[in-house]
Amino acid sequence: MLVAMAAAVLWLGGYAALCAVKPFSPCRKCAGTGEVECFQKVRTCPRCRGKRLRLRVGRRAHNRWRRTYDDGTR
Repeated sequence: MLVAMAAAVLWLGGYAALCAVKPFSPCRKCAGTGEVECFQKVRTCPRCRGKRLRLRVGRRAHNRWRRTYDDGTR
C-alpha cells in the first residue's frame, strides 16, 4: 500500500513538473499535424483548430484553480 501511494505521489509530481515546464502537448486527434482526413478530404483539425498543440489537462486544471483563487482573494 505504501509503495503504491509513493508511486502515485511520484507520478503526480512528475506530471506537475511536466505541466509547468511544457504546458502544451501535441494534439491527439491529428497527431500534431494540424490536419485530419475525413471522407478523403483534408481539413483543419477541429480539436486544435490547426494550431497543432493543445493545453495539457493538468495545466488547464491549474489555470482554473489559480483563476478561482485569485478571484476569491481580491
